[in-house]
Amino acid sequence: MPTKLLLKLKPKTEIEIPASHGCQIYAALLANIKSGNEEISKHIHDSSIGSVSISGLSGKFRKSERPNYIIITPENLYELSIGIIDPKETEIYKSLISQLIFSISEENIEIGSDRGVLEIIECKSEQGNFDQIVEKVAELDNKKVSVNIKFKTPTCIQYKNSKSYEMFPHRAAVFTSLLSKWNSVCPDKLKMDLQIDEVSRYVLEVPDSRSYQTHNVMINTIFDKNKGHFRPIFASGFVGQCSYRFSKDAPNDIRNAILILSIFAEYSGVGSAVSRGCGSVDVNVNEV
Repeated sequence: MPTKLLLKLKPKTEIEIPASHGCQIYAALLANIKSGNEEISKHIHDSSIGSVSISGLSGKFRKSERPNYIIITPENLYELSIGIIDPKETEIYKSLISQLIFSISEENIEIGSDRGVLEIIECKSEQGNFDQIVEKVAELDNKKVSVNIKFKTPTCIQYKNSKSYEMFPHRAAVFTSLLSKWNSVCPDKLKMDLQIDEVSRYVLEVPDSRSYQTHNVMINTIFDKNKGHFRPIFASGFVGQCSYRFSKDAPNDIRNAILILSIFAEYSGVGSAVSRGCGSVDVNVNEV
């Protein structure tokens, strides 16, 4: 069943981190898990379904003199959310909370390092359930609703199998991504056969232009054999708020499928590289 961890953290010292720090957080979490359960750490790393989604740190940052870097400080608290949708979520959850500190040192990530250590001040968990998500949507029958999604971190949705990324919260792109994630982890009885043409026909996106921005975000590093050193891999994405509304003739099953996927998005994240801090969302289903 889907699980979400909500953490409040405080650095022991000032730490300079990349603005795109999702990779550092992801590596630190894997190192944390590996110290207690190497098998689960490898499972997360090798998983094709995106076992965890990570929001990245949110809070007050200081500007750094280095381009594309920010500074986190001991006088501030920072929030981090972690969604778990993997069928092994219980083992991943236990492994995650087995340590109370982890490091996001830029150069060398080590648990318990004196440099780059974030202490967990508060930890809350929210456990969902696939059946409960469906039941929650069933309670909205015969009610006119819309979905508001806040894309908090750069959301990188690849166009099919190409190297191109969607740069707009288009309904087809967003819900195709969520449908793939849902069908990869939900029980067989809850798998959906939702067609993209149906999403395009019965759903309308209404983005908030004031909050909409585009970004290039670092999602990984690879060793470049030609240059003889590591180089970053970037993806393009967007942040902002978008409302999704239904046409008057939207069939009930299409409407319910979109609502289920919307609620699930808070656990799974949207798009690719969700474990590297991309695609973190807040979702509100509102009666119109």
